[in-house]
Amino acid sequence: MATIRQVQVTFDCADPRRVARFWSEVLGYVMTPPPEGFDTWEDFDRTQPSEDRGSWAVCTDPSGVGPRLYFQRVPEGKVAKNRVHLDVRVGTGLVGEERLAALEAECARLVPLGAVRGQLLLADEENESCLNMQDVEGNEFCLD
Repeated sequence: MATIRQVQVTFDCADPRRVARFWSEVLGYVMTPPPEGFDTWEDFDRTQPSEDRGSWAVCTDPSGVGPRLYFQRVPEGKVAKNRVHLDVRVGTGLVGEERLAALEAECARLVPLGAVRGQLLLADEENESCLNMQDVEGNEFCLD
C-alpha cells in the first residue's frame, strides 16, 4: 500500500519575504503568521542574530490542498534556468482563443506584482498554449 506524503516546494532566493508575498498573491496563498508571542515578523526578527533576520518565509494554501511554499535566503544569485518550475494552471479545460485570453488576463494581473512576461508558446499537435514568465527574482514559471 502506497503512503501519501505532503509536498513542500522550497525556493532559494535573496529576499524570502518579497518572493513569498509575490507567490501568495499569484496563488491566493496566505503568509504564515509570526511565531507565538510576536505581533509582527519585524518583532520576531529583532530577537534574532542580524544574519538570520528575514532569512526565511512560508506561505500556505488556506484550503490546505496545495503544497506549502518555503522560501530560504541563500548567498548566491540565480545563474541558470530552473530545473524545476511551477505551472500555474489558469487555462485548464480551455482551448484556442479562450485559453489564450485566460493566459493573457492572468499575465496582466501578475506583471504589476513584479512578474516578467516571457515567451508565449502556441498550441501544437501535442500541447496546448502556455506562457513562460519569471517571478520577482527571475525564477521561471508557466501560465498553463
